[in-house]
Amino acid sequence: MTCIIIEDQPPAQRILKKYIDDVDFLSLEGVFSDAIKAMDFLKDNTVDLMFLDIHLPKISGIEFLKGSKSLPQVILTTAFSEYALESYELNVVDYLLKPFSFQRFFQAVSKVTPKPTELSAQIPSEIFIKSGYEHIKVVINDILFIASDSDYTEIMTANKKYVSHEPLRHWIQVLPQNQFYRIHKSYILNIQKIKKLVSSTVYLQGDYKIPIGRVYKDNFTKNILKL
Repeated sequence: MTCIIIEDQPPAQRILKKYIDDVDFLSLEGVFSDAIKAMDFLKDNTVDLMFLDIHLPKISGIEFLKGSKSLPQVILTTAFSEYALESYELNVVDYLLKPFSFQRFFQAVSKVTPKPTELSAQIPSEIFIKSGYEHIKVVINDILFIASDSDYTEIMTANKKYVSHEPLRHWIQVLPQNQFYRIHKSYILNIQKIKKLVSSTVYLQGDYKIPIGRVYKDNFTKNILKL
């Protein structure tokens, strides 16, 4: 999902940039110090999500929301709790009270709904994996999981392991998002291959065990396992 930051304080900008960079399904398209600059950008560009500070120069975040139409989804960021009720009346996705942790940030962005065009896109059945000088065709449904190891990734199927220099971020972008899910900073897995979940471990077909990262667990169990 594409996103922008509207925030006038450089330290807060840096934190948001770092958190966004750590979430593979987010792509930062711009950072703006006031709402007017952001409005100019949105006249010619579309994004999925805005991280919007409330206390901004010229126009406050609340005024921006009330005076604009056809805005992307919004997550408010502020150091003041008294605006929470008013903000939810404006249909924001979430309200992050500064300072917030990465876990709380991840919880908020996990609530953002993908655009319908993303959900209805045609899903490929095969992909090519570049391994050394070869491009190897692999059936997507055969992939059990993908693991990141330093400068390369390992794509594991029931019968073979493939090694690629593409980062984990690449596979998250190219594989079907309704089938492959990140559950750890180093793992994405095919949810169709899950046999069982025990505590913080996922057991896959082929007797593979994959750990669930702490910041991914709540979202995984609620949205994928429907617990």
